[in-house]
Amino acid sequence: MNSPADPTVHVRYLVDDVQAAVDFYTGNLGFTVGTAFPPAFADVRRGNLRLLLSGPTSSAGRPMPDGRIPAPGGWNRIHLIVEDIAAEADRLRAAGVSFRNDIVTGPGGQQIVLDDPAGNPVELFQPA
Repeated sequence: MNSPADPTVHVRYLVDDVQAAVDFYTGNLGFTVGTAFPPAFADVRRGNLRLLLSGPTSSAGRPMPDGRIPAPGGWNRIHLIVEDIAAEADRLRAAGVSFRNDIVTGPGGQQIVLDDPAGNPVELFQPA
């Protein structure tokens, strides 16, 4: 069980296909599998990030009392630091990963946003 002193950050993403999400994060972005109970749920880890992948049959995918159904997508995202953003973007494009934009530069560095198989965004960031 986690305690308040545990440095692990937990983020939940709703996904359409748990196994496709596990394959994507482990095969493309350097995550490792924690637990896997497809088609409902799995979690993957990278450093201090635990990403909970919840499918439509998981408890997180159940309709809300007002009838809304949780769904993947949106613009909130996990933020992964990379050393060479251009090389990472090239590698991921070659693997068939879909991007929402091209690399953009700001005062803090460069970023690009890609989609996981369910349409959840992931930001790659190279600090200035």
